[in-house]
Amino acid sequence: MHHDCSTEMVCSQLISFDLDGNVVRNISFTGGCNGNLKAISKLVDGWTVEKIEEYLLGNLCGPRPTSCADQLARAVRKAYEKEKKGA
Repeated sequence: MHHDCSTEMVCSQLISFDLDGNVVRNISFTGGCNGNLKAISKLVDGWTVEKIEEYLLGNLCGPRPTSCADQLARAVRKAYEKEKKGA
């Protein structure tokens, strides 16, 4: 299922991705550091929600309490839990 998730406290405004069970594919960011976010999207394509959380959750950007990578980890978990509930 396709998901579009708004971000908080980062330069990117939106994260889009597809979930197939717990596997995340076709990740794209709107806004933010274009080259870095394209690289992250390619590197984690096909990873599970759990693996993305393991590697990216809690990564910070400068003095901010989050980062685009952290926002991705949070977004995939939220979408996964929403799908599990059937919402």
